[in-house]
Amino acid sequence: MNMIEAIRDAHDVAMERDDDVVVFGEDAGYFGGVFRCTAGLQEKYGTSRCFDAPIAESGIVGAGIGMAAYGLKPVIEIQFADYITPAYDQISQEAARIRYRSNGQFTCPIVIRTPTGGGIYGGQTHSQSPEAIFTHVTGLKVLIPSNPYDAKGLLIAAIEDPDPVIILEPKRLYNGPFEGYHDRALKGWKDHEDGQVPEGYYTVEIGKAKTVRAGNAVTVLCYGNMVHVCQAAQEEAGVDAEIIDLRSLLPLDLEAIETSVKKTGRCVIVHEATKTCGYGAELMALVQERCFYHLEAPITRVTGWDTPYPHAQEWTYFPGPTRVAAALKKVVEAK
Repeated sequence: MNMIEAIRDAHDVAMERDDDVVVFGEDAGYFGGVFRCTAGLQEKYGTSRCFDAPIAESGIVGAGIGMAAYGLKPVIEIQFADYITPAYDQISQEAARIRYRSNGQFTCPIVIRTPTGGGIYGGQTHSQSPEAIFTHVTGLKVLIPSNPYDAKGLLIAAIEDPDPVIILEPKRLYNGPFEGYHDRALKGWKDHEDGQVPEGYYTVEIGKAKTVRAGNAVTVLCYGNMVHVCQAAQEEAGVDAEIIDLRSLLPLDLEAIETSVKKTGRCVIVHEATKTCGYGAELMALVQERCFYHLEAPITRVTGWDTPYPHAQEWTYFPGPTRVAAALKKVVEAK
């Protein structure tokens, strides 16, 4: 399966197993979503379980919170992550606080899916990576899959979770892995190991990172698009890097990070979002706090620039393999 098919299959599996699961969002019903991740669900399950919503993100999430309070399990699609900010109040002040505010009497089992990141010439309003604004909110869980296998397993796990979960789906990976070489032929998921998605039910545990490549020279912390970019950069640099796909940003697999950095003594953090106050800053702080006496070189970040995502200069902004490879070499060679 490609990632679109895996996400669609996860919806189908969850809806078939539990009548309380409902799916909705802008164009998510009849049309099947702008990227077709919910295609066919309305036809199979009817308009009461998969339906279209008005263009009002705050209202969409607010309705989902109400459904969750009444015992349903809403799975919401926000058409692009860039448009999620009108719903930020509902997400951060309502969904994330219900368990705490009610002293555990109520939970909010809502899942919010949204395409994120660049690489598709979407410009400043269709390319942003807003994960950091959600990892700052206690009470939320924040996931970013990098492949179809994880996308399906994490979505099913999120639907079964009693608390609100945000899943940011790198849209550049929907149809195939992307190493960051925009001038090379596109690849599909057909022959990729993580494109071999089992039929039926399975889950990927929330809060567990995955070691994509074992190595001894430097630890690379990444997620989403950057998992594939970092693998390409490792080959380009010829560095024995240990590449960790975080998958779950909140909760975070600190044990996996700490174990790896203490082994390698060096760390490079890579993400597509802007640098200042990006999620990489939190990762740097955690590595510094927990692994200080094991570090043999300064921790390095490779990120997007502190600017709106430029349309004409997309590949200058995008942290590609050449930029990541240079950082790997610099950190490994540091004395």
